[in-house]
Amino acid sequence: MTAILPADFDGADGTPSQGRTSFMKNPDPRRVSLPWADWVFAMLARGAALLTLSLLLAIIGSLIVGAWPAIREYGLSFLWRTDWDPVQDSYGGLVMIYGTVATSMIALLIAVPVSFGIALFLTELSPSWLKRPLGIAVELLAAVPSIVYGMWGLLVFGPILATYVQQPLQSLTNGIPYIGAFFSGPPVGIGILSAGIILAIMIIPFIASVMRDVFDVTPPMLKESAYGLGSTTWEVVSKVVLPYTKTGVVGAIMLGLGRALGETMAVTFVIGNMNQLNSLSVFEAANSITSALANEFAEAGEGLHQASLIYLGLVLFFITFVVLAFSKVLLARMKKSEGARS
Repeated sequence: MTAILPADFDGADGTPSQGRTSFMKNPDPRRVSLPWADWVFAMLARGAALLTLSLLLAIIGSLIVGAWPAIREYGLSFLWRTDWDPVQDSYGGLVMIYGTVATSMIALLIAVPVSFGIALFLTELSPSWLKRPLGIAVELLAAVPSIVYGMWGLLVFGPILATYVQQPLQSLTNGIPYIGAFFSGPPVGIGILSAGIILAIMIIPFIASVMRDVFDVTPPMLKESAYGLGSTTWEVVSKVVLPYTKTGVVGAIMLGLGRALGETMAVTFVIGNMNQLNSLSVFEAANSITSALANEFAEAGEGLHQASLIYLGLVLFFITFVVLAFSKVLLARMKKSEGARS
C-alpha cells in the first residue's frame, strides 16, 4: 500500500496533486464526446412538463367552448336546476351532481374502514404464509374491468340487496318520520345505495394497497418500542403508525375518491339512470354525471342538449379539481403541523 505524504497534497482542499492531475488528464470520455447531452435532457424534461400543462389547458378550453351555449343560457343556475327534458330543450345538472356526490360519499364511507382493516391485517396481524396471497388477491380486484362489476351488480348483487337489505330496512323503518323517507322507494336493487356499494368494492383495492404500503414504511423500531412498553396492536396503530403515515393515508383516500367520481360503466348499470329527484332516499333510482354522458352523448344533437352534457363534464372536472386542491391543502397543513411539533 503506497503512503501519501503531506507533500503530495496541494492547496487547502487536501486533494492529492497526483490524483488531481490524473483526473484532469483523463476526464470522463462520455462528457467529452457528448457535451450537449445534459442540455438535451433538460430540454426534454421541460418539454414533457410543458406538454402536460398544455394538454390540461387544452382540455379545459375545449370543455368551455363546447359548453358555452349552455353556460350562456343557464349560467350558474344550471347547478341547481332539476329538470332535464330533451323534448322541451330544458336542462339542469342538480340530479346528476347529487347522484355523483352521493354515490361517491357512500363508497368512501364503506371503503375506507374496510381498506383500513385490510391494510392493518396485512401489516400487523396476518401470518407470513397468508400475507402475500391475500395481498395479491386484493390487488387483483383492481384488474377486474368496470363493466364486469356493473353486470355483476345488476344481475347478482341487485336482487340480493333488494331481498335481504332493502325489504327488511323498509319494514323496520316504515312509519318512522324522516328515517322512513330515507329508505323509501321500490326495493328493486338498483339506485344510489347499490351504485355506492359497487363503487366501494371497486375502490377498496386502491385504498387498501396504498395504505398497506405506507404502513410498511413505519420504522420497525418505533412499533417494537411501543409493543415493548405494553401497547396493544390498536394502540400501536393509532398512536404510532397512523401519526407517522397520515399523509399517505389521506392520499390513499383521495385516490379512491377520484376513482369513484370518475367511474362510468359500473355506475351506469346499477344507478337506474333516472333524471328526476323525487326524494333523498338511497333506494331511489338516480343518475350521475358519468352515466348521463355515457347514455346520452352519442345521441345528443348539436345545440343546447350537447352543450349541457359538456357542461356536466366541465362540472365533473371542477369537482375533481376541488377534491385534489383540498387534499393538497390538507397534506400541506399536516406537514406544517408535523414540522412545528418537531
